[in-house]
Amino acid sequence: MFELFCEEFEDSIRSTEVPFPPIPQLYATENIPIEQKEIHLHFFIRNSHWYIAEYDPEERLFFGYTILNGDTWNAEWGYTSLDELLSIDLRGIRVERDLAWKRKPFCTIDQEWQ
Repeated sequence: MFELFCEEFEDSIRSTEVPFPPIPQLYATENIPIEQKEIHLHFFIRNSHWYIAEYDPEERLFFGYTILNGDTWNAEWGYTSLDELLSIDLRGIRVERDLAWKRKPFCTIDQEWQ
């Protein structure tokens, strides 16, 4: 069951029906102010969210904004491994990719959580 879900999850990332959008390489947006950074992907599980701005496909490493357990006070920008996201399992509940996500600037996401 676990292996099947991981395959399905990874398939959803590479799906031809819902392709993985072009995402800037790591450090490509470092000169762009935080509020203006484009968020290309959204992953979630319960009240934890990962908003992705950059990605290195070779390292399978994202850079983005993370809110864990709805705690916006301690939310922060940083690096997240795709493999770590795939390994999260809360009694059978797994991290999901928001397939309806549309790219938007970070300032709009920050406003949603205020």
